[in-house]
Amino acid sequence: MTIHTLLKLYQVIGDPEKGIAPLIPVSKSAWYQGIASGRFPQPVKLGKRAVAWRATDIQALLVKPGSEA
Repeated sequence: MTIHTLLKLYQVIGDPEKGIAPLIPVSKSAWYQGIASGRFPQPVKLGKRAVAWRATDIQALLVKPGSEA
């Protein structure tokens, strides 16, 4: 069994109101456009209205040449 650390959207793109710095500095709409185009990883569905991203997928995106960060 594999256990994945999951990140919510605000943990990925940041939240200035909460003082959370972005890992990938893009807007919410740009993030979802990137998912649709295949540039950013697909989310993991947690429930009817909740999604998150695997930390390993975000880390891979950060080390990929030409990534957003």
